[in-house]
Amino acid sequence: MLQISQLTLHLGERTLFNEISTLINPGERVGLVGPNGAGKSTLLKVIAGQMAWDEGEIVLGNKATVGYLPQDGVEPDPTCSVFEEVEREFQEVLSIRDEVKTLQLEMEQCNPESREGREKLERMGKMQDRLEQSRAYTLGSDIERVLDGLGFAPEDLTRPVTEFSGGWLMRIALAKLLLKNPTYLLLDEPTNHLDIESLQWMESFLSNYDGGVIIVSHDRAFLDSVTRRTLSLENGRLGDYAGNYSFFEAKKKQEQEQLRNEYENQQKQIRQTEEFIDRFRYKASKAKQVQSRIKQLEKMERITLDESQEEISFRFPQPDRSGQIVMELSRAGKSYGENRIFNQVDYQLERGDKVAVVGPNGAGKSTLIRILAGQEPLTEGKRIEGHNVTVSYFAQHQADELNPVNSVLEEMNEHAAHLGETRIRSLLGSFLFTGDDVYKKIRVLSGGEKSRVALARMLIIPANFMILDEPTNHLDMQSKQILRHALEQYEGTCMIVSHDRAFLDPIVNKTLEVRPGKIKTWPGNVTDYLERRSAREETDDKGGQDSSSPEGISRKEERRIRAQQRQARSSRINPLKKQLQSLETEIGKSEQRRIEIEQTMADPAFYEDADQVKTVSLEYEKLKATLAESYSKWEEIAARIEYLKSELEV
Repeated sequence: MLQISQLTLHLGERTLFNEISTLINPGERVGLVGPNGAGKSTLLKVIAGQMAWDEGEIVLGNKATVGYLPQDGVEPDPTCSVFEEVEREFQEVLSIRDEVKTLQLEMEQCNPESREGREKLERMGKMQDRLEQSRAYTLGSDIERVLDGLGFAPEDLTRPVTEFSGGWLMRIALAKLLLKNPTYLLLDEPTNHLDIESLQWMESFLSNYDGGVIIVSHDRAFLDSVTRRTLSLENGRLGDYAGNYSFFEAKKKQEQEQLRNEYENQQKQIRQTEEFIDRFRYKASKAKQVQSRIKQLEKMERITLDESQEEISFRFPQPDRSGQIVMELSRAGKSYGENRIFNQVDYQLERGDKVAVVGPNGAGKSTLIRILAGQEPLTEGKRIEGHNVTVSYFAQHQADELNPVNSVLEEMNEHAAHLGETRIRSLLGSFLFTGDDVYKKIRVLSGGEKSRVALARMLIIPANFMILDEPTNHLDMQSKQILRHALEQYEGTCMIVSHDRAFLDPIVNKTLEVRPGKIKTWPGNVTDYLERRSAREETDDKGGQDSSSPEGISRKEERRIRAQQRQARSSRINPLKKQLQSLETEIGKSEQRRIEIEQTMADPAFYEDADQVKTVSLEYEKLKATLAESYSKWEEIAARIEYLKSELEV
């Protein structure tokens, strides 16, 4: 069991946990929810033993183990392949296996009847038993099975981990954790780097996991599918609900309604009591009763209502009406060198379409929407923009375009001062910027906060065709709900890349499936698409043929193509990395020389030799100019690498 008793944690003057308690048994699957900043990630770190607390205790049952997956910050061994990086997590198993091999060699060279031979034989028996109990014989196949489920092609397993972007490295970390099979799995936003297929595999894996699972996630559909209990962390308190997220949400709403009724009844009682006190305060015959009522008010435990973001709403500015055909691709093709993303694609988007873009990572989703947004050219074919179409595009790197010297409010005002501060602040509130938060400078915001500002800034600009690439990544449940309602009411055309089904399903009326080398439009939302695709695969497995199924490629072939695509993109990154490394070496030498010159120039005796002053001063000025140019070049190459890495996640 995992028992948390009277846990208290203060961060400065703020109480993050106020004597919270709970008991989680092995086998339970628990969702940990709450607004951003409530302390969910901190609680996982505390349970995992990575962070201290002030008061209370955490008790873990005998032989119970804990595995923790953070949101980011994983650092694999750069010398390992994908398979080796996962395998090295099992050093004890590998050590036993190596010792058995060593004993086998030693036994071949000694007399089995000798004392040494008998000792080695006895030792071999014990080690063989440990080896059988340690999963050593199935470790390789287990690793391959989990990596396959998380989207790695067979060819990927021998590739160096340095060829993979941050999202794929998180999958490797997740694979290691799942294979360790701890008594309690602590997962902090595990779905952030998964595509639809890997997400479904993950749901199935966790639903059948023998140990306990505690999940922090803003993916409602994922929580509903996996969890059977919900812990709600808010304002330092921990609520416990015997159901998944939807159950919690319904129950929470009932509690809020009940609390509001109790609040209103209490306020009515307070008013009546205060009126009695005011009326009879100076009447001697009522003095005792007045004093009694005053004490009653003083002892009363006042009910307070938390401000709820659910009351905040947002509507998009009314866009101009576009033509019936909003966007069209004709015989479109896109390649990066020899790496062909897609070829001879025809696609048409009509006014009022609301399209979810889904497909495995690496298939080309982000590439396709950048082309539709006019952000990237086609290699061949045509992109035809419809009549009176205005495009608004949100990409995850768009936060880099914010002005770092602006406050959040100033950044918004620069783009929509006509809306007025009240309306702008209301919109910012729906994206978690309340009170004095709107006066924070962009430069001090976290990456997630910058993304929310960039999204809010985009949404206030009227456009009749919106393209959104993972818009919900840094939003909590309430903010996602506000954005979802706004998109449901939006009268223009939109296209959204996301794996969040609960967010997408109420909005979209079509699903665009992007797979290596091809695209296909399915009617209905993402759940409809998944059901139809599952039915098609069942038909194919039984030897039948679904008439709606396009001529396609096998899953194995598809993975091979995806691996080739990632390999081709990685081959573009490696030369840039070498340039960056060489440039860093040059910068280091130049910096050292600059320091030496500055130390020389700090000596008064230096200025006694006029020729030396002239020579060294010229070198110093030239060195500063060279360094400035080198730094600029470094930033340019580093930015290019980050851009190419993002393509590995498309």
